[in-house]
Amino acid sequence: MSAVVKWFTAGIVVVAMVVVVAWFTSPDLQFNPASFEKDPLVQRLAPPEEATTLAQFRNAEGEIRTVLVTGYNKETVVGIDLKELGAPQTDDPFEALSGADITPVLSDNADNVPTISLPIANLLAAGPTGTQHIGTGTNFPEHADEANSSSVFQFPKFGPATAARTQVIAVAGVLLDYEVEICVRFDRTLRAPNDFDVAVKGLFLCGDFTNRNALINLADPDNLNSGRGFSDAKSGPDFFPTGPFLVIPKDWKAFVASIRMTTNVNGSPRQDARGNEMTLDFKQLVDKAFRDMARPRFLYRENYWKLAPEGSIPPTMTLMSGTAEGTIFTPPSRGDTIDGAVAYALQGGPFGKQTFFDVVRQTFIANELADGHYLQPGDAVHHGSNYLGDIVVKISK
Repeated sequence: MSAVVKWFTAGIVVVAMVVVVAWFTSPDLQFNPASFEKDPLVQRLAPPEEATTLAQFRNAEGEIRTVLVTGYNKETVVGIDLKELGAPQTDDPFEALSGADITPVLSDNADNVPTISLPIANLLAAGPTGTQHIGTGTNFPEHADEANSSSVFQFPKFGPATAARTQVIAVAGVLLDYEVEICVRFDRTLRAPNDFDVAVKGLFLCGDFTNRNALINLADPDNLNSGRGFSDAKSGPDFFPTGPFLVIPKDWKAFVASIRMTTNVNGSPRQDARGNEMTLDFKQLVDKAFRDMARPRFLYRENYWKLAPEGSIPPTMTLMSGTAEGTIFTPPSRGDTIDGAVAYALQGGPFGKQTFFDVVRQTFIANELADGHYLQPGDAVHHGSNYLGDIVVKISK
């Protein structure tokens, strides 16, 4: 064997050894790390001098009733049906509140007003009735770092709001991820940014579940602002659970800053953040939305959609805050890339039918499914908040 052949063979062996070592030492992250507050989350009602807490239920006659919540203990709320305080019969919680006289309650002079006790499982979704909402991406700095995003972006999210005790179906072959967010809805249609200032704002806790396959296959990592992939990934009949309470603050900005939101999966802490960590606050998000309503540029189910169909934000639409760090999704590891490169070579490399990046994406998804890092049937996801109640989601199949 000539010296050249020997050196060539040795070089191949060295390269192979380096690849093997790189593969074996590749990290296997199960989810993104997050920082957590030292004190445990305490769930309670917002102080009445800061905010009014409402909930809704359907009575035996099928009417939707709005309750002024005065007590809260784990799975039960106590409150006063606003009809007892003069509210008209209406499905609209803002209208019910505006038509009621809650002065006796605020002055602790409501001893003769009857109260009701309701299981949280019987409460209706705090979210509005619409099926198109405005989602927000990378609006918390640490999550922006996780996603390698340099700016906040928005996209339409499709699907109805579901209640605080609900389930999400884990479809076989799909990487199912969680996010906890603060959401806001309004008592009127916002037709221009300045309408935000005069509108009554209702805050509620919400979840934003994600089909990561759709993002991996459709999103443009170099231009997340395109919104490509996000509507497909985050839309569905059970991907938008909402909390039990609609909380109407007196000072929205100060109140949002104080809101704490958390996620636990099977009792393991995953997310913990405050509203004051948002890069853009809700007024700024409204301003941003109005600058991007004219053109149907958001891909969803192979068609292009506007961020808001009528160029406005109606009372049936939710504006979402975006989520904090601690989601499951992590980019492909060194090992995933090596696996993908090997699979690409075995499929014929540049002479095969798929591109290198397509093969790596498919290999990454297959590896993540095999590792079982994502949500599985039987898992329990708990989104909590200090003032907005909590959401309990059972993952089913």
